[in-house]
Amino acid sequence: MSSLYDFAAQDIEGNDVPLDRYRGKVLLIVNTASKCGFTPQYDGLEALHERLSDRGLVVLGFPCNQFRAQEPGDAAEIASFCRLSYGVKFPMFAKVDVNGPDTHPLYAWLKHEAKGLFGSESIKWNFTKFLVDRSGKVVARYAPTTKPEAIKGDIERLL
Repeated sequence: MSSLYDFAAQDIEGNDVPLDRYRGKVLLIVNTASKCGFTPQYDGLEALHERLSDRGLVVLGFPCNQFRAQEPGDAAEIASFCRLSYGVKFPMFAKVDVNGPDTHPLYAWLKHEAKGLFGSESIKWNFTKFLVDRSGKVVARYAPTTKPEAIKGDIERLL
């Protein structure tokens, strides 16, 4: 598989979503968690989505429970938490594994395309971010500590 558009994922309601739906958009893909020290980044992610969606940005959230079980809820609980606590309107997907034998195929591809420190493909923690250009190619990977607002300039260059 050579681009993001070759993948599909289930949205938070359990519907299959071909990622081809986002063809021509700039994407910021993030593994999220509701009970993490980085959870307040939902504010920054939603702010980016609100400010830049009319120019072609879409933030995609993928809940993950692999890091200290910081996303324990089911899909309905996660969706409600994101909406009520942070006003999240960007697309949220079903809970996925980002590491290990059950890694979602999208995340296996993202990690291969944009390796972490020292060439590692492993996701180190919640709120690791991948920036994908309009052609479906990964252009950058950001650490969980990188706040969404710090990525704004990189996003704007792709818009």
